[in-house]
Amino acid sequence: MWHCSASREPRAAGDSALVRYLETEGPSTNLAISHIRHATRGSIQLSNTQPFVRELGGHSHVFAHNGDLPGIEANAALAMGPYLPVGQTDSERAFCALLTRMQVLWANVKQDGAPSLQDRMALLAAFAADLRALGPANFLYADGDALFAHSDRRMQRGRPRPEPPGLWTLQRHCAPADPPLDERAGVSVAPEARVAVFIASVPLTGEAWRPMAEGELVAVRNGEVLVTPLPVAP
Repeated sequence: MWHCSASREPRAAGDSALVRYLETEGPSTNLAISHIRHATRGSIQLSNTQPFVRELGGHSHVFAHNGDLPGIEANAALAMGPYLPVGQTDSERAFCALLTRMQVLWANVKQDGAPSLQDRMALLAAFAADLRALGPANFLYADGDALFAHSDRRMQRGRPRPEPPGLWTLQRHCAPADPPLDERAGVSVAPEARVAVFIASVPLTGEAWRPMAEGELVAVRNGEVLVTPLPVAP
């Protein structure tokens, strides 16, 4: 179980003092989620700024989504239950719907424990399929035990409609003599951290990033992929 610390602000990254601060003074962590995007739903304010964080089962749950989900408000399969959004985004509504489903799995979990990985993957696969029926549904979700990434479609340069890949991934197994991660990626890896997984909307370095398939779902912990990439049924 990890401690969650969130830094957010509703302004452009290009002129953000917070971004400059995080670049030089950012925390040391085994898991980092960064989300920078144009506002497409709701006003530009902190409550509409991702990633979103909520508590469930004594863990901090974190969610970031890239895409558009028209009609989510009227979709019975994505009902929010007891979790209500603070802002106006479709992404936060999706997160509330996910937590409503997840609360069944987390209801009887012991302190510092987590539901089985298989159960969480199955739930997320069904959830992702429901999102994809509405629109592009690339998301990262962390629950204090693992990070889950679902890749769908996104707008590609020169293309009129969203197409895969929605996310790219790079896994590193580093030896002491290996060169450091390209600084343009915006992160640095401590020398003692010999394994790492990176997931991003586009490749961040000149290395051989792998495009994730449409509907692919993976789980990651401590720099290792926990399960074979799982394609979500259409």
